[in-house]
Amino acid sequence: MPTPHPRDPAQTPRTNHERLLPTLLIPAFVTLLAVSSVNVILPAVSHSLSAGTAGLQLVVSGYALVFGVVLVPAGRAGDVMGRGRLFVIGMLLFGAGSLASGLAPDVVTLNLARVVMGVGSGLLNPQVTGMIQQYYSGEARGRAFGLFGAVIGVSVALGPVLSGGFIGWLGDDWGWRASFLVNVPLTLAGVWAARRYLPASAWCRGSDTGQTEQADSPDGDAAGAVHRGGVDLDPVGMGLLAVGTLLIMIPFMEASAGAWIWGLEAAGIGVIGAWVAWEKRYRARGGAPMVDLSLLAIPSFAYGSLAIAVYFLGYTSVWIIVAQYVQAGLGSTALVSGLIGVPAALAGSIAAAVAGRRVIRVGRVMVLGGMVLGMVGLLGSIGIMHMHARAGWSPWWLTLTLLVLGVGQGLVVSPNQTLSLADVPLEYAGAAGGILQTGERIGASIGIAVITGLTFRVSHSSGWEAAAQAGLLAVVATIAVAAGIAVIDLRLAPRRRVSGALAGP
Repeated sequence: MPTPHPRDPAQTPRTNHERLLPTLLIPAFVTLLAVSSVNVILPAVSHSLSAGTAGLQLVVSGYALVFGVVLVPAGRAGDVMGRGRLFVIGMLLFGAGSLASGLAPDVVTLNLARVVMGVGSGLLNPQVTGMIQQYYSGEARGRAFGLFGAVIGVSVALGPVLSGGFIGWLGDDWGWRASFLVNVPLTLAGVWAARRYLPASAWCRGSDTGQTEQADSPDGDAAGAVHRGGVDLDPVGMGLLAVGTLLIMIPFMEASAGAWIWGLEAAGIGVIGAWVAWEKRYRARGGAPMVDLSLLAIPSFAYGSLAIAVYFLGYTSVWIIVAQYVQAGLGSTALVSGLIGVPAALAGSIAAAVAGRRVIRVGRVMVLGGMVLGMVGLLGSIGIMHMHARAGWSPWWLTLTLLVLGVGQGLVVSPNQTLSLADVPLEYAGAAGGILQTGERIGASIGIAVITGLTFRVSHSSGWEAAAQAGLLAVVATIAVAAGIAVIDLRLAPRRRVSGALAGP
């Protein structure tokens, strides 16, 4: 009987394996909490630091930009250098940025600290998906990603409520500061847990399926990156992708700067083209490219990445539209707008956890069903808004329709991640996870700029009732496109299985 590979997930000590998932998910929860809470604290930050609109916009966009830029390079660095190292470095940077944010004397310092938080979060998150891919397989992997999705849902629900509670309890100045400072002890606890409970292989270079052994890699690229005695991170490829991603995202996040900024979009597309050419050339010369472009030839990964990017293009705008409708349109408080979304987030968490147990058996049909549920929930929400204006229905009925949307979201994000990464070689798990999340971030950036921009323009001419309905209809249309991509993948899947069988031995 052959000797099991020392880094086989099945060989991970049981005690570590049991503690591994909480060790990964708690820091991820903290970083996601910081994303969902920031919109609630902006008025308090403005009052406390006398910040203008531009400064406040950077509080949100600066973090998002850096986070999106760092994801793919960080994923690849973790694949080669050891995911445990990047995981801890990311946590330490996130904690340091949170401390500096909570103590910031002015909005400039706050924005610089938020950039540090974005770098930390960008380093950390690809390692979470990479280590789930590394140490779990089959239905266990689906359950792990399902719980990851549940954590996302809880953080989205808890973030605005927690920050709103801090502001109500401590006042504007210390309330928003507390929403950052609470991250510091949680981050330190995460570092301690990582040092104690991550498997030893997580700290090794080439920490997944034996990158130190040439025979374990089909093409030898990832193996060679470490086997030759050095760490090949493809710095030129990293730089080109980072610059290209940044240039593509900036115009959508800073559209108010003027028409000239859209020139950056063309420049970004050009840089991405140069990156693709470089990666092909780098691999042909025997190097280990940051992203093996052959990953895009894996249908489940290619279609899954495209579908989730389009889905996020629409979905991310929902909560901004609902918050503006409740606050600007109905005159309610930020806390009320946050509470309306809590049932949806919790339902999404439960749905994600349940879906994780069944996604391997059900397949992409689950993702498609989640998208359909999301569209039903959004159309129901439009109906509630209409009936509030025409018949005086309570806006609290939105909790039910948005709950349907939340269940749909739970069936989409984590199951799609599981299915999209299922056929990805483990030596590229971190980079592939980074590509998925980068697509989500770019989709979210474009969607927030385009759909919320449409919503605000309609609000100026027709009021918030019509604006919110128009915005949610745009989201429905976007999710319908994502569902169409999922349908194409479903229709092609039987052909791929037949082709695979014919090509087999």
